[in-house]
Amino acid sequence: MGISKFPKRYLIVILTFICTCVCYVERVGFSIAYTIAADAAGVNQTSKGMILSTFYYGYACSQVPGGWAAQKIGGRRVLLLSFVLWSLTCALVPLDPNKVMLLVLARLLVGVAQGFIFPSIHTVLAQWVPPHERSRSVSLTTSGMYLGAALGMLLLPSLVKFRGPQSVFLAEAALGASWSLLWFKCAVDPPRSEHPKASAAGFGESLLPIKGSHKIKVENGALSTRNPKIPWKKIILSLPVWAIVANNFTFHYALYVLMNWLPTYFELGLELSLQEMGSSKMLPYFIMFLFSNIGGVIADRLVMRRALSVTSTRKLLNTVGFVVAAFALMGLPYFRTADGVVFVSSVALGFLAFGRAGFAVNHMDIAPRYAGIVMGVSNTAGTLAGIVGVDLTGRLLEAAKTAELDLTSPDSWKAVFFIPGLLCIGSSFIFLLFASGERIFD
Repeated sequence: MGISKFPKRYLIVILTFICTCVCYVERVGFSIAYTIAADAAGVNQTSKGMILSTFYYGYACSQVPGGWAAQKIGGRRVLLLSFVLWSLTCALVPLDPNKVMLLVLARLLVGVAQGFIFPSIHTVLAQWVPPHERSRSVSLTTSGMYLGAALGMLLLPSLVKFRGPQSVFLAEAALGASWSLLWFKCAVDPPRSEHPKASAAGFGESLLPIKGSHKIKVENGALSTRNPKIPWKKIILSLPVWAIVANNFTFHYALYVLMNWLPTYFELGLELSLQEMGSSKMLPYFIMFLFSNIGGVIADRLVMRRALSVTSTRKLLNTVGFVVAAFALMGLPYFRTADGVVFVSSVALGFLAFGRAGFAVNHMDIAPRYAGIVMGVSNTAGTLAGIVGVDLTGRLLEAAKTAELDLTSPDSWKAVFFIPGLLCIGSSFIFLLFASGERIFD
């Protein structure tokens, strides 16, 4: 009978999974390499926070333009261009904490380039993935972020130890170039033949970029011409969109604070060396990887078996994930051992990832044609969370030192972790009140 053909959409999902994995190796890698180099150079916490947060300024600027570009010229092309740009930047820029302006410009450029990636991914997935596979496809793709962070935490401290901080940049550039070549050779736009009911299902060729006027087939078989415009006003005024935005902000506030400052918490708060912690330091991100996929599978099962509506499914998983994460975050500063911190941060990050089967998939529920644009809007909020959270954390810690609090004291870190915990509770209530699983943009 022969071997059945491996569906192209599965390959696309796997490639986007690898894409997010590589992106987060880069982000964690910079945090680790710069933290070690900056501490060796005697850089203070406020200055570290400024450099670490610079990436998110560039990232915020390109989210909505990224969604627009993916809508107009195709997520596949935009994704390739953005990857090539940030990989070249990593390859060419030296890591020297004393060259502040050069580092700021480099991180801005990497942020701008990576800001195009997630709106492009959501555009590509909306084209390729049918509705009943969306939760697990998006969950698998985004779980690459956490696997990338886990691998970065596991491998890169040793790379820095033996080859120096600059070696991290070169390794990241090589990974980026390898993925770009793979995407260039394997990725294509979806043909109509794979999706004969694309318009009805809300995916496929009907969602490809529209250039000029576009002929569409209507129910009686006739052809009509239209030049659809992006419904910016409807998107901005939509309460379900704002429910996604609020939860995206909260998710990324918590994630970026932990990603950028957990190395400092281990090094200064617990006086532990990352190089000596072994594989345990990667556990929180590995748990995120597992829980993201578990949440996606559960969501798709609930939808396919009609145990719950799409709306109820999104709200249930989002609420469970964010509420459990909230309590874990607020309890984190009370744990004073490496094992305790690894455990509670794993719970926090794991359930945050579980909650992504709620808000993060919801872009494609409510607006499959404009998934990249809605993702751009919500991810702008998530990026602002990175700017605010990462920079604010540095200022809170510097203020604690000014108040003569030792950074080894739990009191120095309470505000750092209580803020994202409270945000998780608030945003989960917003999602319960205003979210929808119905298609509201066409």
